Amino acid sequence: MSAALPTRSEAKAAARRLRAGLVERGIRIGHAEALERVARAHGFRDWNAFHSAIDDRPPATWTRGGRVSGTYLAQPFTARVVDAEALRPGWVRMVLDLDAPVDVVSFDGFSNLRRRIRGLVGPGGYSRERTSAGIAHLRIEFGAPD
Repeated sequence: MSAALPTRSEAKAAARRLRAGLVERGIRIGHAEALERVARAHGFRDWNAFHSAIDDRPPATWTRGGRVSGTYLAQPFTARVVDAEALRPGWVRMVLDLDAPVDVVSFDGFSNLRRRIRGLVGPGGYSRERTSAGIAHLRIEFGAPD
């Protein structure tokens, strides 16, 4: 098995890339077969075994000292992870030190800049808390920031 396993999202993206690459060579396989091939490439007997090993595991960048990017109250940010605590499968409480402050007030006559934020994000990278418009307060992107 590989030492560095991908996240579930990364594994599914690899399966999509595999299918697209095979189609270019005139070979057609289903998505399930592509998932099985990705699992075997990582040393697992099948997708189910692979999936259980990576299920809801946060990306490596979501750990203390990692670099992340995303949005906070719909404003983009990049940050260093000051602290990260796994609470249950897929859910991580994070403290982020932002590279540049974000204004958490949308009113033009007033502003409130934040340099550090705390939040709980789930397997999809989204917090449960939502704005009145239904947008997640905190969204962490998968992968390292640009």
